Amino acid sequence: MTLVKWRPARSLMSLPDEIDRFFDDFGLGWKHFDRAWTPSVDLTETEEGYEVRADLPGMKKEEIKISYSDRVLTLAGEKNAEKKTDKKNYHRVERAYGKFERSFRLPKDIQIEKIKASYRNGVLSVDIPKAESTKPKEIEVN
Repeated sequence: MTLVKWRPARSLMSLPDEIDRFFDDFGLGWKHFDRAWTPSVDLTETEEGYEVRADLPGMKKEEIKISYSDRVLTLAGEKNAEKKTDKKNYHRVERAYGKFERSFRLPKDIQIEKIKASYRNGVLSVDIPKAESTKPKEIEVN
C-alpha cells in the first residue's frame, strides 16, 4: 500500500469544474447553451458491469449516437419538433426538442469491445461489461 499525501490546494483546483457540473445538472450550464433538453439517465453498477438507461421518447434509433473515447461514454442526438400547423392554436407546449448530449466517465476496468446498446419503447439501454480481472471472486476457506 502506498501513502498518498493530502494536498488541500488540489481540491481547490477542481472547484471550477464542480461548479460547472452543478449548473449542468439543472440545464443551466454555459457549455451546453445550444442544448434544448437533457434526457433523464440512470447509471448503475452490477457485479457483471455497468448499465446506462436513458429516456429518449419519440426518437428513432437512427437519431441516437453513442461513442466511447478516453474512458468517456457519450450519448448524443437530436429530437426534431413535430410540424405545427397554422390551423391550431397552441395553449401550452411542454415537450422539449433539439440537440442533447450526455457524457459519463467510466472506470478503466471495462471491456470496450463488448459494449452493447439497444433501444426499445423510448428507452436506450447501454450495457458495459467489466473486465474479468475486476469481477468479484469467491475464495474458499480451508
